[in-house]
Amino acid sequence: MTIACPDCGTIQDLPPLPPGAIAICRGCEDRLERTAGRSLDAALACAAATLVLLFPANLLPFLGARIAGSSIETRLGSGVIVLWQQGWPLLALLIGAFAVLLPFLHFGLLTLTLATLRVGRRPAWLGAAFRWAILLMQWAMPDVFLIACAIGYSRVAVYVPVQILPGGWCFLATAFLSMITHATLDRRSVWRAIAAERRIPGGEAAISCTVCDLLLPSSAEGNRCPRCRNRVFARKPDSLIRTAALVAAGYVLYAPSMIYPMTTLIVFGEVQGTTIYSGIEQLIHAHLWILAIVIFAASIAIPLLKLAGLSWFLLSVVRRWRGALVARTKLHRFIDRIGRWSCIDPFTLVVFSPLMRVGDVVVAHAGNAALPFLTVVIVTMAASRFFDPRLMWDAAEAPR
Repeated sequence: MTIACPDCGTIQDLPPLPPGAIAICRGCEDRLERTAGRSLDAALACAAATLVLLFPANLLPFLGARIAGSSIETRLGSGVIVLWQQGWPLLALLIGAFAVLLPFLHFGLLTLTLATLRVGRRPAWLGAAFRWAILLMQWAMPDVFLIACAIGYSRVAVYVPVQILPGGWCFLATAFLSMITHATLDRRSVWRAIAAERRIPGGEAAISCTVCDLLLPSSAEGNRCPRCRNRVFARKPDSLIRTAALVAAGYVLYAPSMIYPMTTLIVFGEVQGTTIYSGIEQLIHAHLWILAIVIFAASIAIPLLKLAGLSWFLLSVVRRWRGALVARTKLHRFIDRIGRWSCIDPFTLVVFSPLMRVGDVVVAHAGNAALPFLTVVIVTMAASRFFDPRLMWDAAEAPR
């Protein structure tokens, strides 16, 4: 079968792989296919189990604490409700979507797609359903929320004893199963099961679908892909303009997200603001070095790396740089995969806010940095998706 690499556009033949093999792109060294540890049946079982566990994880009591003789129980969505009541509706909607709503949609579509293939059916909507399941994989974040829960748990435990309740244990299992699902899912095998790759006659120009990598004749540009129903273009439309606008917005919002507090704790009327930097210092003073390193990497290093890397990519296309082409392509893949982990710090608000509430004596609020920082994460994730790395290869091959 013949495919085009989604990162460099190199058209190459991909033979059937034996178990435990890896196919590497001869252009950008991307992993085109990997059979080691991949199984459609295992992915279906884990996806279905994750979907089932999401219900008790959201409905059962999540965490419990005892403050000043009164008991507090929270659920997974309690922090979202608290943020809404505190006057942060947009922040509450975004966190609620990433942590609660989108995991249901993602694993529901994934389970439906894999189960339909398992029973041997190929309905017309199957490719579009799997396309949306893959798209939502980046934005459904139970694994990221798990790390945020661990950090929020550690911060609250400094003040009051915290107990993990049945909903919390169900969510713990859900997050681990979600990671196993993604690790065992072989996307190319699923696409191949939906519809086989096709060979373009020799001498005819070809373009590739950016979602399922199906090779199509250039005359199909602007039409729907017959396999995933995505609209097909030779290169992503307006890629440079969209990426540049989102990166510029990311730079503007990054400064206030570092300066203003991420959380505000009011204790007996005294306001204690905690910025990202001071939060890291608190974890270090509590000898939680691993969590401090995680927050530093996720909230400071990764956003800067994304903004600097995307700026480098844009400049390299405009200036038609030819050096470090493979390195730039690998960096883009890395940025695209790690961008979601910067949501850890805003997600800790969902754990921290509902537990740290004792009448008017102790109240935890989201700080003014929470929404700008989460917006930085979102716009850089979107910028990475809008940017077409094949443009760097086109620019390197174009005459100066």
